[in-house]
Amino acid sequence: MTDPKVDSILDEANRLFLNGKLREAISYYDKILDVNPNHISSLNNKGYALSKLRDFDGAMKCYDDALRIDPLDLSILVNKISSLRKKGILDEALSYCNKILEDNPNYKIALYHKERILFSMNNYLESIACCDLILDDYPHNGDVLYDKSCSLVMLSRIDEGLDCLQQAINQGVQYKIKAKKSKSFEKLANEKRFLQMVL
Repeated sequence: MTDPKVDSILDEANRLFLNGKLREAISYYDKILDVNPNHISSLNNKGYALSKLRDFDGAMKCYDDALRIDPLDLSILVNKISSLRKKGILDEALSYCNKILEDNPNYKIALYHKERILFSMNNYLESIACCDLILDDYPHNGDVLYDKSCSLVMLSRIDEGLDCLQQAINQGVQYKIKAKKSKSFEKLANEKRFLQMVL
């Protein structure tokens, strides 16, 4: 049974969240959680707002409370993976990705987090394999093309990496800016083809 009063508070909280008023949104989620500590949407959304404020410990507490209610909720699991990854708790984040992918092998959001985690663990070959699985269905995904180009360059597969970077840049100029600032491409600072792409 939905409660119209709770729904109205939740709508206002979500509106504030979408307008970037994260602390105000959290206070509304808390109003709901004071009455119903097991309100799963409020726990998840509060966690997401806290993670946006870089309070990853607070966020994970919300996600853990929500996962005690529904341990298989993919949205909450993915949000927890994101916070773990940002905190640098990579082994646990990877473990959650693998659990999700066991039951949902084509769940692209989990694959996306997994490829980024593997990159952070310097496991570039496996990261590329995850990128390829995503690109099979979404060949023009700029973020994944960019990530794949970084892994290829880290493996000194420069021409392939630059081909991939060019494909990413074709999706949006932001990848040109990102590549210019990225540590992954530092060793190409004097590489003519790279410079032509990012300048």
